Amino acid sequence: MAILPRPRHAAASIATRVGAAAGNVAHSLLYGGLADIRPMPRTLIDDGTRRELYHYRPVAGETPQGDPVLLVTPLAAPAICYDLRRGCSVVEHLVETNRPTYLVEYGEVNFADRSLGIEHWIAHVVPEAIRSVSEHAGGRPVHVVGWSLGGIFTMLTAADAPDLPIASLAVLGSPCDVRQVPLIAPLRPLLNLPPGNLVTTAYQAFGGAPKPLVRWAFQLSSVDKMFTKPVGKLSNLADREFLAQLEAVDRFTDNIIAYPGRTFGQLYHHFFRTNALFSGQIDLGDGHSVYLRDVKQPTLVVAGANDGIGPVASVRPLVDLLTGADELRFEIVPGGHLGLLTGRAARETTWPLLDDWFAQHD
Repeated sequence: MAILPRPRHAAASIATRVGAAAGNVAHSLLYGGLADIRPMPRTLIDDGTRRELYHYRPVAGETPQGDPVLLVTPLAAPAICYDLRRGCSVVEHLVETNRPTYLVEYGEVNFADRSLGIEHWIAHVVPEAIRSVSEHAGGRPVHVVGWSLGGIFTMLTAADAPDLPIASLAVLGSPCDVRQVPLIAPLRPLLNLPPGNLVTTAYQAFGGAPKPLVRWAFQLSSVDKMFTKPVGKLSNLADREFLAQLEAVDRFTDNIIAYPGRTFGQLYHHFFRTNALFSGQIDLGDGHSVYLRDVKQPTLVVAGANDGIGPVASVRPLVDLLTGADELRFEIVPGGHLGLLTGRAARETTWPLLDDWFAQHD
């Protein structure tokens, strides 16, 4: 039989929550926020055109174990996707479990980069980062992890250069069937326009997709949360972890960057208009095609149960396209597009999944 709490217990509980809420608000006002956004210490070990390769410092007094991990950043998204905040940082988790950890990012994209296409990342940025990580780690093969478009870059790179020292791939929240992405449906009339249309003219004139447009698209994918966010914040003023996560995600969104012109054009024409990746083949120009079936390494594919940008139905077809992989594993974890990678639930779902995968394929 249920027992109702005594009034004094209820009053004490309310008082505790009010006190916690007041403390959180005061801390946020006095110190500028609740999230611990200190970046994990790292060192630049290699760079090139739109390529900055970082090595994260191991825990003092500890010797890193196992093959190194390279985190591949998606275009437009800031590299803090992997180091969102202390306690919800993939990098922090990997370093604290003594895994040699590296990250490749691309810097601030500008008008001068308008001629760079996807082939620049597939043929130069990601493979050169993989080789540099392997060399820096004493010649060991590399576990390559890619989130969102970073996962697509990871697969295409592995397919295009089978001689790379790759131990395994982990592809997180990477849609290959854009017909299953709800965000695309309202844009269908624009996608059906003939080549040389207004969209093409616009991105060529701007040199790409500007930051405000990319940021708006990311926010639109979570439009329901945008409307419920103020209510959720008010009702969770006593929950320090909840508020800290909101702050960190807002910081991530504020730091979204632009797409280079040629790359955005390829995404628009090949990914959105023709859904080419769903066929398992991408044409990079000059007769250079890459086929997903040429991926040979063990590959882990992860989809978020509540992902609006890479919903399960858009990620699952990779299982039928990566036919050449030595081993293929598909998993669904809780969370949205960013949450599956670095949300609070990821600590008990995605991260242990990655740990097991790396250990299995070291």
